[in-house]
Amino acid sequence: MYNLISTFIGALIAVMIMFNGALSKTTGNYTSLVIIHIVGLLSIALVILLSKSKFKIHKDISLYLYSAGAIGVFTVLFNNLSFSNLGVSLTLALGLLGQSLLSIVIDHFGLFNMKVVKFDKKKIIGFAVISLGIFIMTVF
Repeated sequence: MYNLISTFIGALIAVMIMFNGALSKTTGNYTSLVIIHIVGLLSIALVILLSKSKFKIHKDISLYLYSAGAIGVFTVLFNNLSFSNLGVSLTLALGLLGQSLLSIVIDHFGLFNMKVVKFDKKKIIGFAVISLGIFIMTVF
């Protein structure tokens, strides 16, 4: 079930990059960022209202966890900048490579209070294939 959901997320991200990039071309990078995040805020507010969920901020949460919103802004901005020159597929492929590399570092060292999951050398083959694919996409 979660594998299917994760695959669906990947498809949604591809569509999101395309829509955000097209909006950015029309309205500009910063205006599109504001529009995207206002629409996102309104969307989640509607979900909270319809699901009758409670919204509360916990005081015992580490302050750095609240920076995810700022990271989201820069993610959208950098996707929009890359989309114009690289297209959806290469932007997404390079983004996934970056996610994969950093996730290995986070897992291996247990950064941000995550459970330690040591890097298995067998994963090098997968990263080599991914890197070769991105190299081919970039050159050709």
